[in-house]
Amino acid sequence: MSDSIQQTLSRSVLAILRPLVRILLRNGIAYGSFAELAKKVYVDVAFDEFAPDGRKQTISRVSALTGLTRKEAKRLHELEHPLQSGSEQRYNRAVRVISGWLNDDEFQAGDGRTAELPVEGERGSFAALVRKYSGDVPTQSMLAVLQSAGVIERDEERVRLVKHAYVPGNDPVDKLAILGTDTCELISTIDHNIVSDPQRLRFQRKVSDQRLRKDALPAFEALSAEKAQALLEELDAWLAEHQVADGEDGHYVSLGIYYYESSREKKP
Repeated sequence: MSDSIQQTLSRSVLAILRPLVRILLRNGIAYGSFAELAKKVYVDVAFDEFAPDGRKQTISRVSALTGLTRKEAKRLHELEHPLQSGSEQRYNRAVRVISGWLNDDEFQAGDGRTAELPVEGERGSFAALVRKYSGDVPTQSMLAVLQSAGVIERDEERVRLVKHAYVPGNDPVDKLAILGTDTCELISTIDHNIVSDPQRLRFQRKVSDQRLRKDALPAFEALSAEKAQALLEELDAWLAEHQVADGEDGHYVSLGIYYYESSREKKP
């Protein structure tokens, strides 16, 4: 690997780590804990993705690839992964519930709008929506999750959808779960585009400007949110029309959009 690539990667890693370390320090994760996690990922990736063609990966090769001792590589390889966090599951299930409410005819009003749903009922109710799109999550638990995030309004008998996107509300654990899911997907897409043939590149674009007037910032933030939400709802409807039948294996896909403003934090 040339020095220029090493230097570019080093600068990129520093840029990625700065906001991540800010979050870690703010939530009491010291360097030792982060270093242990980083070593675990190094070992897992070496085992899973860097075995010689046609041969089984070994502790010795992993040790040589990662720079860790054989003893340390073996320990980390045998260390069990933590189970998927409950917050990550809540995030995924809440997104599915909102998508079903927006796209499934069973939960639409006659004029094409999302219906106000009775809380209970076999069909066309919030309970039926949760059963259909969220598995075994209790109805009251999903109500609490969506209400905390300001996605729904309810009275004693009916529930109304007031936002078309789920952003965790008062629970910082749920917000931190998005750090793992969404950041992982973006970096994985960048990695795919680095190593893939030009014909197989995935969409990865952004629009930016370093000379935007300060008084135009609120307008652009509002405009970008409006346009992005409309696009995501259009794509969500398309995805809902092309799902596999129950019992069939499907493919996971996603498309994410984010807003960034450098005046709100130090540049990396």
